[in-house]
Amino acid sequence: MDKHTIYHIAERVGVSPSTVSRALSGRGYCGPKTKSKILAAAEEMNYAPNSAGKALKMKQTNKILFAVPDICNPFYFDMINGINQVLEEYGYLMILFYTKHSLKEELKAIQNVKEKVADGMIMVSFDFGEDNICAINALQAPVVLTNKYVSPAGRDRFDYVYVDTYEGIVLGTEHLIRQGISRIGYIGGSLAEQTGHQRFCGYRDALTAAGLPFAERLVAESDYTEHGGYLAAQAMLRGADRPEGIVAANDLMAIGVMKACEEAGLRIPDDIAIVGMDNLDIASRVHPKLTSVALMQEEIGRQAAQVLMDRIRGVPRPPGEIKLLPRLVVRDSSRRHAAQRG
Repeated sequence: MDKHTIYHIAERVGVSPSTVSRALSGRGYCGPKTKSKILAAAEEMNYAPNSAGKALKMKQTNKILFAVPDICNPFYFDMINGINQVLEEYGYLMILFYTKHSLKEELKAIQNVKEKVADGMIMVSFDFGEDNICAINALQAPVVLTNKYVSPAGRDRFDYVYVDTYEGIVLGTEHLIRQGISRIGYIGGSLAEQTGHQRFCGYRDALTAAGLPFAERLVAESDYTEHGGYLAAQAMLRGADRPEGIVAANDLMAIGVMKACEEAGLRIPDDIAIVGMDNLDIASRVHPKLTSVALMQEEIGRQAAQVLMDRIRGVPRPPGEIKLLPRLVVRDSSRRHAAQRG
């Protein structure tokens, strides 16, 4: 059966389409008896409003775009939960856009917002730069980033809500140093990307501050996946000067590191201590339980969504950043006994 419209309801009740529209929308006057007949007819005919037509008329879609580089990483599940908690309060829906860690796909997401598929966007990227930032600044819609980015020329037209992952890696590295570990390896993302470089700098600077030497052989670039962490750790553990501890830039890679250590016959934390970052639920379910840096991903999602909804609704708020601080959660994978620390 064809979908019923307000014209069908008007014909059934014997009123004008504009009267039906007023009754269904609750805007404008419609007598109580007439309204009751219209609502009864709408229910009987299983009427559903045309959301596309309503969006065109109201110039609003009641949707936001959430662009993420990896739909398999549980980190983003928590962020989605935080975003949805806010969107539900405003009757908004989320469109998930998988950018595949690709600038080309990020630009497609931005184009979708430009074409008014959604009223605004929250975007996660490992590498904000001139291309995607220029496209975002050209939009006539609000955007919230989950990385800090400030254009050289200023005048940015977006907000950002982020956690300081540089400081997160500093916390993880310093924790191993306090355990008496001096030969510490690091497995992170691409050093050519904004996020990968920032996290690497946290590791390097923590070593420097402690007066420890930096060894290039103990640094590996990977892809934030469990398999990537596993392969990087395998290569790092082959040398005679293998590390006594490893800091991984996320929990998935850290779990891959644990697998490589197990296959190499190394005991965790007795032979090698391991720290991850993200504090995913799985960190407390692996054996030994994984020490990790909590990045407040659900809170990032919640606050990013609130900023975005305020912008969409025209609620005044100061421009700029919301910065969240990471927190070290110590578990068995890095705890060493006093005798081991020397």
